[in-house]
Amino acid sequence: MTTPSSLRLEQKRAVLALLVMVMAAVLAWIITPTHRLAAMHGSMDLEAFVPKQFGEWRLDTATFSGIVNPQQEAQLKALYSQTLSRTYVNGRGQRVMLSIAYGEDQRDAMQLHYPEVCYPAQGFQLKSKRIDAIQVAEGQIPVRRLETSFGGQRFEPVTYWTVIGDRATLGGLDKKFIEIGYGMKGVIVDGLLFRVSSIDRDTSAAFQLQDRFVNELVSAMTPAHRRRLAGLSQ
Repeated sequence: MTTPSSLRLEQKRAVLALLVMVMAAVLAWIITPTHRLAAMHGSMDLEAFVPKQFGEWRLDTATFSGIVNPQQEAQLKALYSQTLSRTYVNGRGQRVMLSIAYGEDQRDAMQLHYPEVCYPAQGFQLKSKRIDAIQVAEGQIPVRRLETSFGGQRFEPVTYWTVIGDRATLGGLDKKFIEIGYGMKGVIVDGLLFRVSSIDRDTSAAFQLQDRFVNELVSAMTPAHRRRLAGLSQ
């Protein structure tokens, strides 16, 4: 038998539950991003932002690049707003492969795909992974270094970084905090993955070559392009 006191308690619980649901809905509406950072920044044009010739490097159009693209063309178009793949060569015949993937929306379904996942998906063996940094004249870029190989014949050391909004990050919690910070301002953050690699059994020499390449490329960019492609404010 339901007593008046138990009925009032049930009514209070129902009202409280309703208030909680309303508050949750209001909070979700308040913090749901509605403005794209990409639109605030202006258009991204990787083809124009990245010079085809700089320092000792020029675009190599004579040879097949062999750049690893972890997704099929349809998947790339679904995940990213733009991609850029090039091979550069210097006067000594040394080659560096460059791959950039940019997405206007970094919410969960559109997250960047990282090389330590993509390379093994293409049959590469991931031998090692470590955190490092590249010192350039305009600042320091946090990077990850990977040692990969394919079939015991192709040895490809990889250096990469990501930029979320205006900040270079190594991912993980730091990336999440950046996204949450933008989300609290009602902004949908964009993201970019910048990757360089070279075919070389000598991993140390490969990373030194990649660092020289990055230094010269970053120095050749405009300050605005450095901020968007490397997270550097200068």
